[in-house]
Amino acid sequence: MKVLTCNIRVAGANDGENNWEHRKEFCAELIRSQKPDIICFQEMQLNQFEYLSLAFPAFQHYGMCDEPIGRDPRNAIFYLKDNYKSVSSGGYWLSETPHIPGTKSWNSNCVRIANWVVLEELASGKEIRVVNTHLDHIGQEARENQARIISEDALAYPEEYPQVLTGDMNCDTTNKTIDNFKVGGWVDTYGVVHGNEAPGFTFHKFEGSDHQPELDKMDWIFTKGDVKTIDAVILKDSNDGRYPSDHYFVSAVIEL
Repeated sequence: MKVLTCNIRVAGANDGENNWEHRKEFCAELIRSQKPDIICFQEMQLNQFEYLSLAFPAFQHYGMCDEPIGRDPRNAIFYLKDNYKSVSSGGYWLSETPHIPGTKSWNSNCVRIANWVVLEELASGKEIRVVNTHLDHIGQEARENQARIISEDALAYPEEYPQVLTGDMNCDTTNKTIDNFKVGGWVDTYGVVHGNEAPGFTFHKFEGSDHQPELDKMDWIFTKGDVKTIDAVILKDSNDGRYPSDHYFVSAVIEL
């Protein structure tokens, strides 16, 4: 199965010629060309969800909103409904009170959540749990604790149980946050395939190869349990100098 993680950049940002309305068709086209089984989005707002839901009618989706009365499924997960069925789904806040909607802790600048779905692969009857998140972009203490919470949650499942974790972690492999994921048993798919967890930046501010990065790869696809990684790619496609987002999307092909 192919998994994509896609930070699509909020539609409401003041991005001028890179506004969502100018790039949404290419964004959908690029994702469609990858023939994914599972698509994990970050920064998704309601109008983006509505557009992409129509653009991908073969997909079912789940996305808990981050705010108590919010409408934006920030970390929505899409999955092919002819290949998978949802066994269960849920989410939690990356705070000291993860069961209380809209909470944030430590020095987190934003409310952050993790969404998850347990999917049954219809052809084989096997299960896989997909977790999608977006860690804080400012607070280092927050990022470290957010990674710890996600790892502790995943440890509730048997060691061999297949799990995938995707997201914009707002940090690269030099950051202790990534160590916290590794301590929790998560393995980077790109590193497995290429022998390098630091292949270059994925956040590029709509500048592509011209960008002068502060951080290396911050968009990650991890696995744990009985999952084999087959391939992993950073998608750097552009269309007449326009990119689908200010992040490169990342893909991984995995096998249960």
